[in-house]
Amino acid sequence: MTGRPNATSEKRKVRSAERVRAYLESHGLADGLVVFEQSTKTAQMAADAMGCELGQIVKSLVFVADGARPVLALVAGDRRGDAQAIAREMGAERAELADAETVRAATGYAIGGVCPFDLPEDLPVLVDESLTRFEVVYPAGGTPDSMVKMTLERLIALTGGRVCSIAS
Repeated sequence: MTGRPNATSEKRKVRSAERVRAYLESHGLADGLVVFEQSTKTAQMAADAMGCELGQIVKSLVFVADGARPVLALVAGDRRGDAQAIAREMGAERAELADAETVRAATGYAIGGVCPFDLPEDLPVLVDESLTRFEVVYPAGGTPDSMVKMTLERLIALTGGRVCSIAS
């Protein structure tokens, strides 16, 4: 197997990019979308590309509570999602990181480009309180080479996320 994307993955990337761009345009935020020539699929890569603090990068992590219910955890790039805290917030006994197939099924995005916008209405979104250190943050833009510059306040409003302590 090679590291090159196949035709199917390239089509998904284009659809994800179009989906995010349309969403951002409909909310007056299209000018915040930044696409890079290099990958931004890790928090460090994203911070290096954007030239911002690592903590300003918003990691979109999908966890599964009690083996059945997906939840999107938005965590600062310099923190780690805390499965026990996420389980507690979801009223579950346990939570674990979702596999790639579950991430795509729950969000419509691939790992490395999970955007916190245009998600199913029934997908809970938790926002780690450590992000409140920053006025401006950078979530993924739907592809592993894009991000969106926006205020934390707008991110919370658009996602309907609940601010809580879910990272260490």
